[in-house]
Amino acid sequence: MGKATGFLEFERIEEGYKPVPERVKHYKEFVIGLSEEDAKKQGARCMDCGTPFCNNGCPVNNIIPDFNDLVYQGDWKNAITVLHSTNNFPEFTGRICPAPCEAACTLNINDDPIGIKSIEHAIIDKAWAEGWVKPVIAKHKTGKKIAIVGSGPAGMAAAQQLARAGHDVTLFEKNDRVGGLLRYGIPDFKMEKSHIDRRVEQMQAEGVTFKTGVMVAKLPEGSKVTNWANVTISPEQLKKDFDAVLLTGGAEQSRDLPVPGRDLDGVHFAMEFLPQQNKVNAGDKLKGQLRADGKHVIVIGGGDTGSDCVGTSNRHGAASVTQFEVMPQPPEEENKPLVWPYWPLKLRTSSSHEEGCVREFAVSTKEFIGEKGKLTGLKTVHVEMKDGKLAEVPGTEKIHKADMVFLAMGFVSPVASIVEAFGIDKDNRGNAKAHTEFTGGYATNVPKVFAAGDMRRGQSLVVWAIREGRQAARAVDEFLMGFSDLPR
Repeated sequence: MGKATGFLEFERIEEGYKPVPERVKHYKEFVIGLSEEDAKKQGARCMDCGTPFCNNGCPVNNIIPDFNDLVYQGDWKNAITVLHSTNNFPEFTGRICPAPCEAACTLNINDDPIGIKSIEHAIIDKAWAEGWVKPVIAKHKTGKKIAIVGSGPAGMAAAQQLARAGHDVTLFEKNDRVGGLLRYGIPDFKMEKSHIDRRVEQMQAEGVTFKTGVMVAKLPEGSKVTNWANVTISPEQLKKDFDAVLLTGGAEQSRDLPVPGRDLDGVHFAMEFLPQQNKVNAGDKLKGQLRADGKHVIVIGGGDTGSDCVGTSNRHGAASVTQFEVMPQPPEEENKPLVWPYWPLKLRTSSSHEEGCVREFAVSTKEFIGEKGKLTGLKTVHVEMKDGKLAEVPGTEKIHKADMVFLAMGFVSPVASIVEAFGIDKDNRGNAKAHTEFTGGYATNVPKVFAAGDMRRGQSLVVWAIREGRQAARAVDEFLMGFSDLPR
């Protein structure tokens, strides 16, 4: 715990943001982290609550009360040791995780929760600044070779764990840089890619081999999934060359909106738009980049991906940005006695929304409208819940002006052709079928082929990807060696 009376003495302290007029001019991070003193005050608020629900709320089961107390005591070096014991990449989660741990905080029952995410952010940033994050080199090599397909957080976490167990790990990525959707999905203003790059350097020192620009199996003809590969390798070749194969690709199959006018020029998936800007930010030249300059932009989908499109469009200089959500507007405050310690449904306003965005709820798109093949607008109707289903409200049809529409309605599954190329059974949502039990977990029906992260569970959070990568690493290690000392 922190200070015995800390939760009575100190209020929650939020991380700050740089002013909107300043931050929309660039793609750099703009969060102002906690000072050491403020982080200590937040750590002091941690209660001796007996059962720390925050641990359970966190998918990687971070030992939150312990590192809160260490920060309160000023023992930052041991704090990063505790944090790294469960989380390979706290600089990722400390920036982009929605913090289900805070929803589960006992103090959140009748007060503001502890700023757990901001403490985590402060710990890892100090650890990098002090030079405490170093390669962990395996003392003995096993001689076993493992291929990991997909270099997002699940693949990176698994690769690091397996390399530290002494295996020879090769991480394959179809795009030109490591990071998966962290690299080409998350905007730089939410997480700069230097955080990925220095982890790659650490992992290379630990023995991980990275092969970028390599597509395993083939994407279907006309696929809109980002693919900058220049080499293709077959599943058969991987299974021949390696003792185990772990699939950790993202759920990149975007949910489409098959209404009239869908093929008009100007209607795009969010994941056609966002990766391009990240690539340009990295210094690459890109012909035909999708740009929102001076355009009336509508984003369909009210989640994080939609918010990322809002922030990027504003940085382009869009004339207007509107975001539609098909579900009704949630309440501004959750009913804590009803939902605690679970993740609550409530209205969430992101930093991108604050930069300029009209948000409309309970809106369904009926048709895209255009002239000479180009988008000029779209027709919507309000909807309401009736008998558990969304129904149109008569007389609410409306035409909206739009030069560009981004579809950000989530992701339905991994790319089916890749799962099928390996001959892996799929669950009823199209994901690679594999259970997570202690014995035989993450193994697919195909011998020596495993699946984890979005590939196995579907669209999810970065913190779930890290958890599954770590657990799958243990399963692969046990499969190869008969036992495993890796944490689960």
